[in-house]
Amino acid sequence: MTSDYEKRQVAQADQICIDEQDALYNAQQIGDGGKLGLRKLTLKLLTWGVETRGIYPVPREQRTDQHFHKIFFIWFSLDFDILSFSSGTIGPLVYGLSLRDSCLVILFFNILCCTPPAYLSTWGPKLGLRQMCQARYSFGYYGAIIPSILNLMTMTGFMILNCILGGQTLAAVSDGHLDWTVGIVIIGVFSLLVSFCGLKVIYWRAHMDSLWYERLCWIPVLVVYVVLLGFGGKHLSNPPPAVPATVATVLSFASVIAGFVITCGPMASDFTTYLDARVSSWKIFTYAYLGFFIPIVSLQCLGAAVAVAIPLVPAWNAAYAEESIGELFVAILAPAGGFGKFLVVLISLNVTANIAPTMYSFGMSFQVFIPFCVHLPRYVFSVFAAAVTVPLAIVGAHRFYSTLTNFLGLIGYWASCFTAVVLMEHFVFRAHARALVAARSSGSYSGKTANSPVSPESYSLDAFANYDLAMWNVPSALPPGFAAITASALSFALVIPCMDQVWFVGPIARSTGDIGFEVAFVVTALLYVPLRYAEVRCKGRL
Repeated sequence: MTSDYEKRQVAQADQICIDEQDALYNAQQIGDGGKLGLRKLTLKLLTWGVETRGIYPVPREQRTDQHFHKIFFIWFSLDFDILSFSSGTIGPLVYGLSLRDSCLVILFFNILCCTPPAYLSTWGPKLGLRQMCQARYSFGYYGAIIPSILNLMTMTGFMILNCILGGQTLAAVSDGHLDWTVGIVIIGVFSLLVSFCGLKVIYWRAHMDSLWYERLCWIPVLVVYVVLLGFGGKHLSNPPPAVPATVATVLSFASVIAGFVITCGPMASDFTTYLDARVSSWKIFTYAYLGFFIPIVSLQCLGAAVAVAIPLVPAWNAAYAEESIGELFVAILAPAGGFGKFLVVLISLNVTANIAPTMYSFGMSFQVFIPFCVHLPRYVFSVFAAAVTVPLAIVGAHRFYSTLTNFLGLIGYWASCFTAVVLMEHFVFRAHARALVAARSSGSYSGKTANSPVSPESYSLDAFANYDLAMWNVPSALPPGFAAITASALSFALVIPCMDQVWFVGPIARSTGDIGFEVAFVVTALLYVPLRYAEVRCKGRL
């Protein structure tokens, strides 16, 4: 049995290997930064431990990290925050659902919707590609710009919501000495500082033998919620709703729950590209799935329980008059005095655990959106993300619940289309490449190069081996993307009638509720297969 000492030695060797290889990459980034007038700044930031690596693939020899549990902790920490709590309150407060109905929707739809992002997390170790780079193998080099733009908008939306919540909560505990605007700025700047240094700080890996930070950072937040239950638990109950639940309200709330988690899929593998390529996919899937499921379900159910009790507790109802979750936390923890205020500060600062990794992935998607930006160091995009997020959060701070409900309802549609495309590409086309690829002629084959038909025998029975990683940034060697874009676009012919939003209710949704994300997934998958098959037949290659 391997001793703890031996494990530490292996971990140190792996870290030295990764650091040496990152140094080579950083040297390239310094050169690129010099061309853009950023050489001195990049050199200085590298001495501070700032990570500059962007979307360049991580070679197999660099995928050596065996701390597989970290993917559980990064998703657990990312989702163990006030936004998960707030999204659970939507069921009772917006849709009038009872606690039982809200919790059942939360439980069963999270069981389903945690699966796609958890599975996509397993692709990072196998391919060494960031999620939006992987999308190029179905959407094409230029076609992938579209989901990248949508992903940038989604991540910006989540950062805005978290900045609003963190800023409101900081302001609530200051007794009027700090307004929402200043609180939002503090949260945005603090998150920027963390994201600046990339995964090494997010994981707290640099120069440490053990990964204690990622294992322990969620414990103070857990203490906050335990104390909150201790003081507020006596008020929690399950009174009957004023209006019985309908299929429409249940499915509309379900679309919000789905939008909350399924949109993690387009950035899922961004955090797993350094993990050992030999790891079992089941191990990564399990860690990622539990990292999503446990915090989201527990906090959303707690949020629903507190929301049901708000009208029954005068102090809570008064605190929540301005739709401020921060004021609600202050009211619940008021009996704890100064300690309660300290806990509220902790919970407000915890939103950085969500914003900082999102800023990290923001840079990856931006480099796919504008390919030229691959030459820019990653920290540039974190600064840009903060510059966009903070002003928009200040503007939207006083319309939090309408912003939250509309945002979560809308983003699920495109994420469902994206997930359907990449899964169909993998399971139908990459897994069965030999059977599907038809040569244009019976003549000789020139190999898997741009625009050339290839021999079916040149493809592997292993789906992951059929992603030609050398062609990740060669437009002519990647799929044209017409099938993916067309299938996604055509699916909205049925998605739109199934939408139930504040500003629009489709004819189907009037009787069924919002089933847009389910329809988007099914229709896109059904359309993509024949359209992509036509592409393959036309080109004679994947």
